[in-house]
Amino acid sequence: MNILNAIQQIVILLGIFREIIMEYTYRYPRPAVTADCIVITRDADPKVLLIQRGNEPYRGYWAFPGGFMDMDETTEQCAVREMMEETGLDVSELKQIGCYSKVDRDPRGRTITVAYLVVIASPVPVRGQDDAAKAEWFSLSAIPKLAFDHDEIISDAISLYNSLYNSK
Repeated sequence: MNILNAIQQIVILLGIFREIIMEYTYRYPRPAVTADCIVITRDADPKVLLIQRGNEPYRGYWAFPGGFMDMDETTEQCAVREMMEETGLDVSELKQIGCYSKVDRDPRGRTITVAYLVVIASPVPVRGQDDAAKAEWFSLSAIPKLAFDHDEIISDAISLYNSLYNSK
């Protein structure tokens, strides 16, 4: 077999290999998926748990505990895991606030988040861990400037909280 025939055989095999590999691969871009967890207390002066970001983007800004979903978990599981990783707080009874998908919501790339509300009786001790420099409780009336589109999300979280606990 001469070199030209060998090259032709390799090209044919690469084409077959590409078809096999690409069978379940799509040409469409895939956004990243994250989950955010907003914890609000039932105090007379309700508090929200925020983390101070330790990494870019928005290093030093306050945000909700949250992060990227692993391939083997649901968004709910991701929210619970990220809360534990970033604050040490174990949460349950999540209520979905909404899905946030503005094209430019995250400077790292196309990212869609699902936000969850957790309501607890009163603040509990927390600490910044993992990529969170700090974790602190803030009064709903004194929320600092937030990263990403978290201003929109906190507004929706407060509306859901009020509909669940203040309309009765």
